[in-house]
Amino acid sequence: MKTIDGQTLKTMLISASNNLYNHYPEVDALNVFPVPDGDTGMNMNLTLTSGSKEIQNKGDNSCVEIAKAFSRGLLMGARGNSGVITSQIFRGFYMGLEGKDEINAIDFSNALQKGVEVSYKAVIKPVEGTILTVVREASQFLADNVTDGMSVNKAIKLFLDEAEQSLNRTPELLPILKEVGVVDSGGAGLIKIFEGMELALNGNPVERNQATATEENPLIAAGAKMENEEFGYCTEFIMSIGPDTIKKPFDEKRFTNHLLAIGNSLVVVKDEEIVKVHVHTLNPGNILNYAQQFGEFLKIKIENMTEQHHALETGALKEEDITPDLVEEEKPLEKYALIAVSSGEGIDQRFKDLGVNEIVKGGQTMNPSAEDFVDAIKKVHAETVFILPNNSNILMAAAQAAEVIEDKNINVLVIPSKTIPQGMTAAMNFNPDDSPEDNFKTMKGALKGVKSGEVTFAIRDTEMNGVEVKKDDYIAISNKTIICASKNKIESLLALLESMINDENYLITLIVGQDVNEKELEEVKTKINDVYGDLDCEYISGQQPVYSFIVGIE
Repeated sequence: MKTIDGQTLKTMLISASNNLYNHYPEVDALNVFPVPDGDTGMNMNLTLTSGSKEIQNKGDNSCVEIAKAFSRGLLMGARGNSGVITSQIFRGFYMGLEGKDEINAIDFSNALQKGVEVSYKAVIKPVEGTILTVVREASQFLADNVTDGMSVNKAIKLFLDEAEQSLNRTPELLPILKEVGVVDSGGAGLIKIFEGMELALNGNPVERNQATATEENPLIAAGAKMENEEFGYCTEFIMSIGPDTIKKPFDEKRFTNHLLAIGNSLVVVKDEEIVKVHVHTLNPGNILNYAQQFGEFLKIKIENMTEQHHALETGALKEEDITPDLVEEEKPLEKYALIAVSSGEGIDQRFKDLGVNEIVKGGQTMNPSAEDFVDAIKKVHAETVFILPNNSNILMAAAQAAEVIEDKNINVLVIPSKTIPQGMTAAMNFNPDDSPEDNFKTMKGALKGVKSGEVTFAIRDTEMNGVEVKKDDYIAISNKTIICASKNKIESLLALLESMINDENYLITLIVGQDVNEKELEEVKTKINDVYGDLDCEYISGQQPVYSFIVGIE
């Protein structure tokens, strides 16, 4: 095919999203660290899903209009660093198509070159051996070999062939990949995207395999249909988990991932044996049937948002009759507001106690999107908003939200907190009487005085930095380095503390996770007191999943 129009490009991009969706668990498996939050594939998948949703019903024949809408969807739905970088690649791709209703192979190549330029600029310190390398080398190879009159099919094949070669070279550029024996996960995800585009261009568009989302998916997911509609049903329920004798074991991450595949605007909160869920979906019955495998409902509320919207448009429903969820009375802007990312009710409460106005659910097990941050910024209704991402993989999404917020009168400042302890320290240093500039400087400066670490469990065997890790070991991690691996979580914690604490430290903050029982906690307190009795130690019941202990040292 010598040229393609907007509808062909649309089919290619939707096929790309579907292909990544079908393969994202394979991409997740390539994450270097053997921890349960290896989610590069999931982040890229959710980012692409947001883009495909944006173009699903667009009838434009113009390539630039389709690419523009797709880019907008990616920008708003971008999750994690891999998702943000992917969104920037396609943002540049759209910019490179300016004025193009139809594109040929050379146009395609030029657009990819622009994608490389924009994505590299978006990363403060680009690292080679990553998705950036793969897209750069493959785009340059195509630019060097594309010719006038070449088919777009041939061009994308040239790009893909070199991308695969580049991916295979990533371990030579990034030693940690070579040590663990994997290729770069983001680069692998990028190849799945362009494989989907090539298949569609050759007449074989990829459909979603709805069984991909979870290992125990007994029904046909409605995720693809959800992309076609803006409203649907607001579904809320409270459920009691168990008993295990008659119900399936409840895994919060798997449960959350499944609901994300068949709905949106998702909030899942677990409190001991109770789960509270809010989700928007076209098929509430599917949601309820799935959830009931793990427990019994205590309360259910379902509202038809599509009908409410239609009634409002036709005048059958008056504004004064609309529920508070649909319309809020305009009120003056507050001077300041703080937004923090958190993953655990105890951590949520601590941030609220420190003056945080809005909690964005996420962190290690589910990265929030740029759109999640935009929604939170609108909700706090303040002149100056400080965002505490509390995770290095969320910084770029938070920064992207600050860029795309439509109300330019709102000043959004992202404090680059990479851990929960850093976020708590930054929040403690906020002063409502100081200027935005002084607060930013003080809060950011406070991050330097905090050392962070965590204890979690391994999901596979590996060896890193001379530490042999077996599946289900408790591993201690500090500064992106595995300190030790042990069958005992307390042993790993003590090894972590020993590696982090020196004579200059005065405070240990220990945030305790869901899997630590009272007996274990008492043992921890006794041993810490025996070894570090001269330091102040604060214990917080964070109730976070996945991480047994989160440690802050000051």
